Amino acid sequence: MSTITEGTLLWQPSAALHQSARITHYMHWLAEQKNLHFADYNALWQWSTSEIEVFWESMWQYFELISSQPYRAVLSERKMPGAKWFVGAQVNYTEHVFRNMRTDAPALIFQSETVDFRIKSQESSGTNLGTKNPKLTEVSWQTLYAQTAAVAAALRAMGVGVGDRVVAYAPNTPEALVAFLAAASLGAVWSSCSPDIGAGAVLDRFKQIEPKVIFVIDGYVYNGKVNDRRDTVRELVANLPTLAHVVQIPYLNASAKRQDWGCSKDWLWTDIIQDQLDDQATKLDYVHVPFDHPLWVLYSSGTTGLPKPICHSQGGIIIEHLKSLGFHCDLRRDDRIFWFTTTGWMMWNLLIGGLLLGSTVLLYDGSPGLNNMDVLWEFAERSGMTIFGTSAAYITSCIKAGLKPSQSHDLSKLHAVGSTGSPLPIEGFSWVYDYVGNDIWLISVSGGTDVCSAFVGGNPLWPVYAGEIQSRYLGCAVEAWNDAGQAIYDDVGELVITQPLPSMPIYFWNDPSMKRYRESYFEMFPGIWRHGDWLKITPRYGLIIYGRSDSTINRQGVRIGTSEIYRAVEDVPEVLDSLIVDLEVLGRQSYMPLFVVLRENVTLDDALKTKIKNKIKAQLSARQVPDDIFVIPEVPRTLNGKKMEVPIKKILLGHPLEKAVTVGSMSNPHSLQVFVALAQNMKK
Repeated sequence: MSTITEGTLLWQPSAALHQSARITHYMHWLAEQKNLHFADYNALWQWSTSEIEVFWESMWQYFELISSQPYRAVLSERKMPGAKWFVGAQVNYTEHVFRNMRTDAPALIFQSETVDFRIKSQESSGTNLGTKNPKLTEVSWQTLYAQTAAVAAALRAMGVGVGDRVVAYAPNTPEALVAFLAAASLGAVWSSCSPDIGAGAVLDRFKQIEPKVIFVIDGYVYNGKVNDRRDTVRELVANLPTLAHVVQIPYLNASAKRQDWGCSKDWLWTDIIQDQLDDQATKLDYVHVPFDHPLWVLYSSGTTGLPKPICHSQGGIIIEHLKSLGFHCDLRRDDRIFWFTTTGWMMWNLLIGGLLLGSTVLLYDGSPGLNNMDVLWEFAERSGMTIFGTSAAYITSCIKAGLKPSQSHDLSKLHAVGSTGSPLPIEGFSWVYDYVGNDIWLISVSGGTDVCSAFVGGNPLWPVYAGEIQSRYLGCAVEAWNDAGQAIYDDVGELVITQPLPSMPIYFWNDPSMKRYRESYFEMFPGIWRHGDWLKITPRYGLIIYGRSDSTINRQGVRIGTSEIYRAVEDVPEVLDSLIVDLEVLGRQSYMPLFVVLRENVTLDDALKTKIKNKIKAQLSARQVPDDIFVIPEVPRTLNGKKMEVPIKKILLGHPLEKAVTVGSMSNPHSLQVFVALAQNMKK
């Protein structure tokens, strides 16, 4: 693999790409329609983040959003939180998907790790695009529409209406996507969790939003292992008292019969689909809702209490995903876009936004590590993938496995590789250009569940330099600030957003006073969004993300709050107290130690370590299992009793004690010594 250094030029857009890029077309459109002229991208970005009302109205007009009522104002007032966008507009997400109906390309291409999956429809149940198993399944736009209409009709028969919550405990399959589109067409609010998450973590999420309907699976397959989830589903149903209906999606057993899940009404997916497909007259009736009506609830990782249920608006997501995918991934109708994700990660929500642009969306359910990390590259070849999205952790795993995809697969149709979830090290940049393609556009992006998009990422008009994200997104007023609230350049500071965005959360569920919302983003700099990442803006306006500046756990691109891990760990009888930190930072191998305070006369032996790890795995997932477990006398706490996660993280990352913590704010400053000693040992 090539040896490169930070800032090495790796790729430049061709003249043809520069001329044909959507951003270039948009700049021509601004000149013709608005008499607005910009010399380059940086000038365009400056305008988009200062004249935000004019910019976002141009997004509405350029992408031709559909509304049953005209908007009265683009933005009520510039403030965070509290900004209201496109006041008076009435929109529907699903309508914006199916305005792209086409016959010359599939809507979806799906592959499962091991399950021979087939969509029931009046057309061919699937197309075998290769000679190897498992087979690929194509889903046409017509089948996607018919199935969405069928499920929407069933949901309406269940009494689901505007604002009702519809949730799913399901893997990344076409059924999950169909169920979401059906719920959104009715103005219902969607939420989903991946089935690799334990019942406790799912209930912590779904209980907060009180769902009316849940879609469930009987089990899933991961890395060749069959995981039966029927008992987990029964536990979920038993502990979600607002549920009125359970819809079973047969997956492990395709011929499964309807089961009794303990709910007032149980349905079988295949019956719903077939009953409605027999009725040729089934059509989608789009329910138009206000621009700021909730579309879905995602769950961010708070450090205290339950996971934060983040509500994004129908309109905000439509306009943001059109912009972010259309401009910053240069996504077009003939593209086939893939991102390795589960239904519990915001990248699933962003990926399906490809349908808003008429592109083909590729779904994969299973382990990316199957067949020596090669299964996704095989999928890329067989599906004709043009954009391959994944996590930085997956790219690092490919390096360790010695993969050279371009030498073993025909990747001639692939023109872009996306990376997110955590900072991509320089070695990752080098590997992509050495072993995926020397003319690949590497789209490194960073954003969050909080906005279900990115703040910084790809730019088809600019070069790619090793270790750098290309540019700030249009409309995203991204800056790096020091602790005094001053913008800094070519130095590491807090990533902040100084102007509101349409895809910022409209609220957290059950947070009427917006207290949790303000504490999450605006406590450090009132009125300014502080995201919790360390950022440096380079002299050429590239971006380098150095990892989390807060206590959020980031494992393999999946973020989770420490409080969820504490609930699992401290449920072990031998454990009195605990502290966990994620030392993920650019240029270092991810390392997550857990510190426990044990009951008197208890020893941390291998049996207890295994017990703690199994508890975390059962209640959360294998991703949250710590790398090491240490015994400490007590957990460092503030004067008001809060665990001091961020200061301990800074100490273990090598910050001097006096810069990492204000000792006078502590109730037990002597507790720091064990961490200072550990930090010194880690340097050796």
